[in-house]
Order: sequence, then C-alpha cells, then structure tokens
Amino acid sequence: MWRKDFILQKVNFVHTSNNFGARHVQALLMFFGVCFSYFLRVNISAAIVPMTQFNAGYASYEYWDSRIKSLILSSFFWGYVLAQVPASMLARRFGGKIILGGATAVSAVITVFHPLAVVKGDWQLLCFLRVLVGLMQGVVYPCLHTLLARWVPHSERGFLCTFVYSGAQLGTAILLVISGSIFNSNMRWPGIFYISGSIALLWSLIFLLFGCDSPRNSNNISKAERNYIEASTGATEQSEDVDVPWRSIFTSVPFFALIAAHCGFTWGFYTLLTEVPTYLNSALNLDMKSNALLSALPYFVMWILCLILSPIADLLIRRHITSVTVSRKLFNSIGQWIPMMCLIALSYINQTAITLSVVLLTVAIGFNAASFCGYLVNHMDLSPNFAGPLMGITNGISNLLSIFAPLVAGVVIHNEEDPEEWRKVFLITATVYFLCNLLFVVFGKASVQPWNYKLRNVASTSTNNGSTLTSISTIAYENNLTSSTPG
Repeated sequence: MWRKDFILQKVNFVHTSNNFGARHVQALLMFFGVCFSYFLRVNISAAIVPMTQFNAGYASYEYWDSRIKSLILSSFFWGYVLAQVPASMLARRFGGKIILGGATAVSAVITVFHPLAVVKGDWQLLCFLRVLVGLMQGVVYPCLHTLLARWVPHSERGFLCTFVYSGAQLGTAILLVISGSIFNSNMRWPGIFYISGSIALLWSLIFLLFGCDSPRNSNNISKAERNYIEASTGATEQSEDVDVPWRSIFTSVPFFALIAAHCGFTWGFYTLLTEVPTYLNSALNLDMKSNALLSALPYFVMWILCLILSPIADLLIRRHITSVTVSRKLFNSIGQWIPMMCLIALSYINQTAITLSVVLLTVAIGFNAASFCGYLVNHMDLSPNFAGPLMGITNGISNLLSIFAPLVAGVVIHNEEDPEEWRKVFLITATVYFLCNLLFVVFGKASVQPWNYKLRNVASTSTNNGSTLTSISTIAYENNLTSSTPG
C-alpha cells in the first residue's frame, strides 16, 4: 500500500511539474515587477542626456559637467546598498509580498516628483530623491529571492528564476526605446519620470492584491501543486523563526566566491548601463532617436538570450551532462568573459566604425544573460532557506561597486568625445570581469552548504500535544538533493 501511494504521488508530482500553475502566475507577476522596477532605475540614465543639452522651450542644464552627472547617476546606489540586508530580514519577517509591493509604490511616487526637484537646476535635491528611490528599490532582489526560494522547485530554478530576473533587461530595453519618442513629445524629458512612475505604481497595486508569499498562503493553488513545490524547494515555513547563521555564512569560501561573481557582473552591467547613452551620443555622434534605439538593442538581445540559455542550463543538469556546479561556472564564464573580450576589442577599434562598435556593445551586454544561470541562482544552490539574506549581502556588497563605477568613469573621462578616455573605462571594466569570474571558477560551488541545515536542528520538529511533527518538505528536499543534484 505504501509503495502504491508513493508511485501515485510521484506520478502526480510529474504531472504537476509539467502544468501551468500558480507558481507560473506568481513568476509572471514578479517578472513584470522587475521590468517596471527597472523603469525607475534606468529613466535617469536616459534622461541625463536631454537634461544636459539645450532644449528650446523647456528647462535644460547644459552647465552640469561630467562630475555632476556622475554623482546623479550614482546616487541611486547610495540608498540601494543600504537597503539590502535590512530588506532581506524584513522579507523573512513580514513576507516578500508586502515589502516589495509597498516599497515599489513609494519609489514610484518619488519618481513622479523628479522634474519638480530640478526646476531650478537643483541637482543636489535630485540626488537626494535618487537616494530615496534607491533605498526603496533596494528591497527588490532580496524580496524576490525570498519569494522564489519558496515558489520555484529545484528542477525549474534555472528557467523560472532567469525568466523573472530577465524582466530587468526587457524593462531597460522598453524604456530606452520609448525614451526618444517621449523626449521629442510635448512632455520632453520630464515625461519619462511621469510615465515610469505611474506604471510602477499600478503594478504595485496589482501585486499587493494578487501576489503571495508562499504556496501555503495561496488560495488559488491545487493541493498537488502545493505539495510538489514544498517538497522540492528545500525552503520551509519554520525558517522564518530561525536566526540566520551569520558566522557560518561569512566563513564560507563558496559564498565569498559568489560575492566576487556578483561584484563582477554588477560593475560591468551598471558601467555600461549608465555610460552607453553618453558614449553613443558623444563619442559616436549619434542623434537622440538613434541613441535611444541603439541603447535599447543590447538589452533586447540580453532578454532573448536569457530565455534561450536558461532552458539549456536546466537541460544539461537534468540529463547529467554537467553537474550543477559545472553548469553555474560555465554559464557565469560565458556571461562575464565574452563581454570582457568584447570590451577589450571595443577599446582598440576606430570610433568611425560605428556599426562594429554597436555590435560589440550589443554582444557584450547581451551575453551578460548567461550569468543569470550562473551566480544569480547560486544563492539558492548554497542555501534555499537563507537565499534572501544571502542575496541581500551579495547585492549590497556588489552594488557598492555600482556607486563607484560611474564615479570612476567621471574621474577618467574629462572629454566625452576622446576615445582614449573611453578606452580606459572599457579596459577597467574588462579587468574586473576577468578577476571576479576567475575567483568564482576556482572557489565556487553549487551544493547546499551544511549551515543551511541549522534549520533542521532548531525548527524542523515541533511538539504538539506531546507528539513530534517532522518537516516532510525538508526531508523530501534533502533526499531529492542526494539523488538528483550532483556537484
């Protein structure tokens, strides 16, 4: 009888894993959340160009030099970094839904007021508002990792997590594409803040209504799907009441390798995100409309490659062609060393070769997508129970570099039309890519670490009327790891 029930349960799980379910609805909600959150991040990178050029009939601040522009572009990350670890703890305490939805709503409202902040050229007030937006947006990745660790089964982690985070690239691309039309409309550059803020506010209201912290909190999920998810994620409800094993985390070599990989990606991604519009405009002399379209092209390519590469990574693991660890290192290397080679090449080509420059930038940014199957899901590999705090730590540390990336560019570049100065920026970025991924390749792992199981010793059992209840989902997940996730 037991074996018959077990076989029926296995068949039910396989059937559930192949069906569209509540986890996919939650993934879609989170995907659009990432997409619209990036509206709030990228709008300033696009707007800084028309804001600092003469605009007939509307305010412009052409006297803002490269130092001021670098401060404005980096100020988002001052608040963003501070929010990371506190956001991960709040997500564990109160749930990712309310923290993510509420913070997005607040940052959307602040964004709408950006044009008023600079009506008199007060760039310091604009920096202050960008710090506040960064503080609110700092909750996004820790909350998402907390939610994904509860919603995404281990065998679907590569694709669904990459799909959710690929919203960043689609959001970046969409905003850059429409920015040229917005700037040429009657709204001029303030329109990009009004539109991006309004859309993000609408999403936050929808998410607060329909989002869920976990399968157990959902009223729109079948029992079979709930059992399937809880038995194969490795995250348990009791983990919310367990202290994070900070000492074990900060003495873990694979975790430090993960920090290095995250730092490499973040430095490269945000250097290119904040500087490419200026590079296209000043160094390649492309007009505003071409600038918007070409700035968006690499992020469309990156989004498409996210959806292509993540199923390949999952397939290689399921068919035991690569171990999980080898897969993470392989795809992270593709995601950081191919861009490294493109930036080195870009540094030495003639800037009159506009087509080749755009192709190299597109490949460099586009192949960042492979890193989403590398370092970005590695937090859940190391510790599904503490994925949120791990993301808070690595995202906080890596985004310290996001503060310095545009500042370094501002120090290096005095003449934005000088190719020699842009060469230095690209070579610095290439060096960071190489060193950070090398550390991940040498020291990284993708196996669940022993400190993840502190939960089992403290909270996997509880006494109820004298009887001991064991956490079935934790045991099922550990058994699943032993049998199906080498490396």
